[in-house]
Amino acid sequence: MESASELVEFPLLLTPIDSNYRACTIPYRFPSDNPRKPTPTEISWIDLFLNSIPSFKKRAESDTSVSDAESKAEKFAQRYTEILEDLKKDPESHGGPPDCILLCRLRELVLRELGFRDIFKRVKDEENAKAISLFENVVQLNDAIEDEGKRLENLVRGIFAGNIFDLGSAQLAEVFSKDGMSFLASCQNLVPRPWVIDDFDAFKIKWSKKPWKKVIIFVDNSGADIVLGIMPFARELLRRGSQVVLAANDLPSINDVTCSELVEIIAKLKDEEGRLAGVSASNLLIANSGNDLPVIDLTRVSQELAYLSSDADLVILEGMGRGIETNLYAQFKCDSLKIGMVKHPEVAQFLGGRLYDCVFKYNEVSS
Repeated sequence: MESASELVEFPLLLTPIDSNYRACTIPYRFPSDNPRKPTPTEISWIDLFLNSIPSFKKRAESDTSVSDAESKAEKFAQRYTEILEDLKKDPESHGGPPDCILLCRLRELVLRELGFRDIFKRVKDEENAKAISLFENVVQLNDAIEDEGKRLENLVRGIFAGNIFDLGSAQLAEVFSKDGMSFLASCQNLVPRPWVIDDFDAFKIKWSKKPWKKVIIFVDNSGADIVLGIMPFARELLRRGSQVVLAANDLPSINDVTCSELVEIIAKLKDEEGRLAGVSASNLLIANSGNDLPVIDLTRVSQELAYLSSDADLVILEGMGRGIETNLYAQFKCDSLKIGMVKHPEVAQFLGGRLYDCVFKYNEVSS
């Protein structure tokens, strides 16, 4: 399931990694819990994954690249349901006790064993095309804001609005299938500040000083998320003199953008001179993160990304899976930003916020 070359630790994690890092924000269980009995938290998360099965099954049924997709989609639903029910009876089955990485990995394993490689391909392609057609417009609206702090806030709001396009959330998958999502309306409708974690003002102060040399951004979904959220923000960083590395998944998972898809998207966003709406893209790099899930364990990244990251001075983890569910408390040797929208009620409850609240967690490392 992993990419061909061996995966390594992300070089900017605070060491010693063993005692400082765990790729799971919400503890599903504590050492004092009975290992053979599921905890209430485990049950609520297993239920969340159970609730996502119908929308995944529907996508799988319509995957034209797989022969006999309908009966295989039914098999996926049965198998994955059985696995989740097993974990409810015995948390140590199937490589448990479960955390969100294991629950995601088991889902991907069942899909891939049945021949499903990329069940969200069609919707990703459609959403990318729509978002690409809006890119210039979104960038012009940002460029028209003269006040630097206000422009930054608008770019950040764009990241949150784009991050709504997430088909891993059962509620959002349903909303999306009904009427799609309007990016600009989503920007207007964000919950008001202060957000549930809101370090924006501190980030704005640092932004107004000298630019970061090199920024690594772990990206999330296709469509509006990458094209209208992350790319205008990355373009602003490039304009200010930073080098930007976009780290994207190796293999498809839900509607997350893959490295090869991102290469294609950026080729379409560039003008004849190879610029992004007038800004040079010579300092923009795309890296394969080595990851194949909608969440990420930073002790397992590609050697390519590790090599490119060693001299970065800002790490950004975007999206609920990478930025909130697995790495909210990850500590780095350099400045870091975790940014994403809360799209699961379980996460909102853990953080003490509202559903669709925003997380903007910035940690500055004094040099």
